[in-house]
Amino acid sequence: QVQLVESGGGLVQAGGSLRLSCAASGRTFSSYAMGWFRQTPGKERDFVAAISWSGGSTYYADSVKGRFTISRDNAKNTVYLQMNSLKPEDTAVYYCAADGSARGGHFYVWEYDYWGQGTQVTVSS
Repeated sequence: QVQLVESGGGLVQAGGSLRLSCAASGRTFSSYAMGWFRQTPGKERDFVAAISWSGGSTYYADSVKGRFTISRDNAKNTVYLQMNSLKPEDTAVYYCAADGSARGGHFYVWEYDYWGQGTQVTVSS
C-alpha cells in the first residue's frame, strides 16, 4: 500500500510559478509510476503529467506542455510538479497518484491505484 500527501499549493498571480510535492510512504515507491491530475468543481479529474518509475519517461497533457515539469526523487519518496507561466485556467485541486504498472504513460483515473487528498492551486488574473 502507498499513502500519498500533496503539498505546495496556494494562490499565485498569472505568470507566476509553484512547485507541488507529493510525499509517498512505503518502501516500494520506486516501483510505481506516478501521475498528477487536476479537478475543478463539477468537472472530471483530468490528466496533467506522468512519470515512469525511473524518471526516464515523462508525459504531459497538451495544455501544460512546455510550462509544467514532472520529476521524482526515489531516495526521498517524492514526486514533484514544477508549474511555470501559470494561467487562471490552471486553477484546480491537484492530485498525485501512484500507478502500479511502473512503466507509466497512463492518462486515465482508473489506471491509477492510489491517490492523495489533493492540494488547491489558485491562479489570479
